[in-house]
Amino acid sequence: MFNMMKTAILMAAITALFMAIGSLLGGRQGMMMALVLALGMNFFSYWFSDKLVLRMYNAQEVDENSAPQFYRMVADLAQRAQLPMPRVYLIQEDAPNAFATGRNPQHAAVAATTGILRVLSESELRGVMAHELAHVRHRDILISTISATMAGAVSMLANFAMFFGGRDSEGRSANPIVGLLVMILAPLAASLIQMAISRAREFEADRGGAEISGNPAALASALQKIQSYARGVPIEAAERHPETAQMMIVNPLSGGGLRGLFSTHPSTEERVERLMAMARGA
Repeated sequence: MFNMMKTAILMAAITALFMAIGSLLGGRQGMMMALVLALGMNFFSYWFSDKLVLRMYNAQEVDENSAPQFYRMVADLAQRAQLPMPRVYLIQEDAPNAFATGRNPQHAAVAATTGILRVLSESELRGVMAHELAHVRHRDILISTISATMAGAVSMLANFAMFFGGRDSEGRSANPIVGLLVMILAPLAASLIQMAISRAREFEADRGGAEISGNPAALASALQKIQSYARGVPIEAAERHPETAQMMIVNPLSGGGLRGLFSTHPSTEERVERLMAMARGA
């Protein structure tokens, strides 16, 4: 129930952003058009955003025949977590990372890069996939997937505001400087919404993943390895669609600046510290 409320708040906040940008683009008429667009995006995001994200990453579904060891690992963890078996995907990327998506546990999917299968040990990989299944069990995969697709739509609409100008509430041409500010600030506002939702969620998924796998230290080790690779081996799809980065277990984006300042992930060091405290029984 609480996550359903958070999803509703997220949709309302993004809809308000849409309407504000629409008002700049076309006054009252633009605001109403933006409202209709936002409602359509909310509907699309609820039903189809998981498929869109998987397509962005060119994820390929696998089964017990095509990836037997990995598939059986996910099946075992799903059973331990008392969850329905999710769809399982692999992404042909060298950088190690993983994410979960879907609107509920009955329509969930987990995806991992081929790089993570090569880099991590079996116990570390179990910790990572248990973390993703914890997202499924906590029912926050819908929130992350919707926020990713809606944040991308806000950025697109903000670019329209810049390049095609806009009108105020009386229909007069808006100041081009205002359009520039909207282009900068609207995606920033969307990122802040994502950040507020995502950071606490990662700590909870770490705790849940450690409980499902039964090995907090292995998950901590996996986070450290993934973080070290993330600094030098970018995921091209994440660089093209930075709004999806918050879905990953570790932020996959290269570089710092504003991307680092407004990261949707808590620091890996703090996550590792909490997991090691669990391992020590603290």
